[in-house]
Amino acid sequence: MANNQKKKPQNDNFFNRNPLLTFAIFSVILILLFKTLLQPANNMGQGAKSYMVGAPIQKTKEISYSELKRLIEQGKVQYVAIGQKTIKSIANKEGYKIIYFANRVPGDTSLIPLLEKKHIDYGGFSESNWVTEMLFGWIIPIFIFFAIWMFLASRMQKSVGGGILGMGSAKKLINSERPKVKFSDVAGVEEAKEEVKEIVDFLKHPQRYIRLGAKIPKGVLLVGPPGTGKTLLAKAVAGEADVPFFAVSGSSFIEMFVGVGAARVRDLFEQAKKEAPSIIFIDEIDAIGKSRADSGPIGGNDEREQTLNQLLAEMDGFDSSESPVIVLAATNRPEILDPALLRPGRFDRTVVVDKPDFEGRLAILKVHVKHIKLAPDVDLREIARLTAGLAGADLANIVNEAALLAGRKNKQQVEQEDLLEAVERAIAGLEKKSRRISPEEKRIVAYHESGHALIAETTPGARKVTKVSIIPRGLAALGYTLNTPEENKYLMKKSELVAEIDTLLGGRAAEEVFIGEITTGASNDLERATDIVKAMVSMYGMSDVAGLMVLEKQKNLFLGGGQTVKEYSEKLAEEIDEFVKEFLQNRYKHVKNRLQEYAPAIEQMVKVLFEKEVIEGKEVREIIKEFEEKEGKVSLLVEETHDDIEQAKEAHEKEQQETQEQKES
Repeated sequence: MANNQKKKPQNDNFFNRNPLLTFAIFSVILILLFKTLLQPANNMGQGAKSYMVGAPIQKTKEISYSELKRLIEQGKVQYVAIGQKTIKSIANKEGYKIIYFANRVPGDTSLIPLLEKKHIDYGGFSESNWVTEMLFGWIIPIFIFFAIWMFLASRMQKSVGGGILGMGSAKKLINSERPKVKFSDVAGVEEAKEEVKEIVDFLKHPQRYIRLGAKIPKGVLLVGPPGTGKTLLAKAVAGEADVPFFAVSGSSFIEMFVGVGAARVRDLFEQAKKEAPSIIFIDEIDAIGKSRADSGPIGGNDEREQTLNQLLAEMDGFDSSESPVIVLAATNRPEILDPALLRPGRFDRTVVVDKPDFEGRLAILKVHVKHIKLAPDVDLREIARLTAGLAGADLANIVNEAALLAGRKNKQQVEQEDLLEAVERAIAGLEKKSRRISPEEKRIVAYHESGHALIAETTPGARKVTKVSIIPRGLAALGYTLNTPEENKYLMKKSELVAEIDTLLGGRAAEEVFIGEITTGASNDLERATDIVKAMVSMYGMSDVAGLMVLEKQKNLFLGGGQTVKEYSEKLAEEIDEFVKEFLQNRYKHVKNRLQEYAPAIEQMVKVLFEKEVIEGKEVREIIKEFEEKEGKVSLLVEETHDDIEQAKEAHEKEQQETQEQKES
C-alpha cells in the first residue's frame, strides 16, 4: 500500500515549525535573565563575610542616608560597606538579617568618625556587578574576535571557493567558457595548427576514430617562447570544436595547505567529465609539473609533488574515447618538466609554437590591422621584414602602438611612419627628446654610431643598416644604429659572427680614431662582443683552444636562460681568457684601420647626423659609395641585385592589389 504522507525533512522540529513562538520564548527568557542579573549584587567586600554567617538574609531594603545614620547611632547596624556612590549595611532584626541600601551624600565625611565612635566595623566594596564585568571584560572582546575571524574566513571562502576555510574546491578558479576564437584568428603558426586539427575532428566526430580502434592523444603540450600564441591556439581548438573550455593556471593549484592542489585537480577533471566532450587547458604547467628529480632527496615541496601525482593519476584514469576530455597545456620551460608527465598516454604529443617567419609575421599583421584604418601607403611587408625575431604579441603591440601614435597626432588613418615609429619603440625603446645632452656628447655619439654603421656596411656577412639616430631612446641609449635582421636564418657562419663582433667594436674604435679618447658609451657593445667570442670557444667549437669540446650548454631554449656551470680546468680557463683577449684586440685593430681608411665618409655621416639627427640606411650607403667612387676604391658595399629589387616591387604591388580587393569586397 502506497504511503501518501509527505516525508518530513530531517530538520523538521518544534523550533523550525514555530519560528515566531521560538523567538518569543527566547526573548522572554533573555529579558528575565538580564532583569535578574543586572540588579545590584549582594557583594559587600571581603570584610562582610563574617557578618553574613548565622541568620539568613530575608530581604533588602533601600533607605535614606539620614535614616542609615540614625540606625548607626542606635547601634542596630553590625557592619557597613562604603562604596563611591552607595552605602550598604548589615543589621539583625528579629532572628533574620536585613541589608540596607543608601545613596551616599557627596562630600560628607562624618560617617567614618561616627562608625569609629560606635565601634562598628566598616570596609569598602566595588560597585560594578559581575554581569557588567563579565560582559565588558570577557564576552564582548571574545565576540569581537570571533566576528573578525568569521569575516576573514568568509572572505577566504569567497576568494578561493569551498572546502575548509574555502580551501580545496576549484570551482571558482576555473574559467569555463565556449570560446569564439577560430583558426582564422590565429596566424603565423600554420604547422602547429595542422598538428591540432585532428583533435578538433575527433571532438566533432569521435565515432570515426572509435570504430577503427584508434585512440586520440589524451594530452597535447604546447611549447614555445612567450607571446607566440599558445593560449590563443588552445582557445581556437575549443572554438572550432564548439566544446566547453576549462582554463586554469598552473599556479592556481598551489596553496599553503598540503592536499589542496590535489583536491582542485580532482574537481577540475570531475567538472570536465560532466560536460564531455570538453577541453582542459593548463597554462604554465611547469608551476606544478617540475621534475621531481630536481627536488632533492626528501621530495622538495610536498604540495607541488602531491598535485603533480594527482594530475598524473587523473590523466591515467579516464578513457578519452568514452568521455572525450582533451588536456592541453602550455609552457616555455619544457626542459624542467617531469618525465612521467611526457610519457605516452599522458602528454604524448608536443607541438612547438615558435616565433613566426616572414610570411607568418605578415599574416599576423594582417589579422591585427583588420579593425585599424590604414593609409593607402602602408606597406606591411616592410614592417614584417623589420620585425624579424619578434613574437605575435610583439606585433600586436606594434600595431596598437601605431594606432595610438596616429590618434595622438589627430590623424584620420594610421600611416607608414606611425608603424615604423612603433617598430623602433619596440626594438630600441621610447624616444627621449627631452633628454638634454651637450654638443660635445652629441658629437661623440655621432662618431660612435657612424662607426657602427660604416663597419656594418663594409663588412661581408654583417647586417645592413636601416637607420642611424643620435636621438636618445630607452633608459640609457644616447643613440642607436638599427640593423635589418636577416630572414629565415637559423645558422650563423663563423665569418658572420666575426662580422657581428667587428660591428660592435666599430663604435669604440671610432671614438679612439676621431676623438682621441674613449668613453663609457661602448660598455654594452664590448659585453656583447665578449659573449660572442666566448660562445665561439665554449659552445660552437670555433677555436683551437678547446677544439671541438663543448664546455657550456644552453639550459633554456625559449627564455634565453643562463648556462650550466663551467666544466673545465683552471688552466683551460686561463687559455680561453687569453684567446678572447687576443681575438678582440686583433679585430679591434682591423676595425680601426677600416675607419681610418674611410675617414672622409665618417666625417660626412657625422655632419649629416648633426643636421638631421636621423639618417636612413639608404643615405648611409650613398655616402659610402660616393666616397669610394671619388677615391677610386673597390666598393665593399653589398649591392642589391636588380632581380631582388624587381621581386620586392612585384610583391609590394601584389600586396596592394589584394588589400584593395579586400576593401571592395
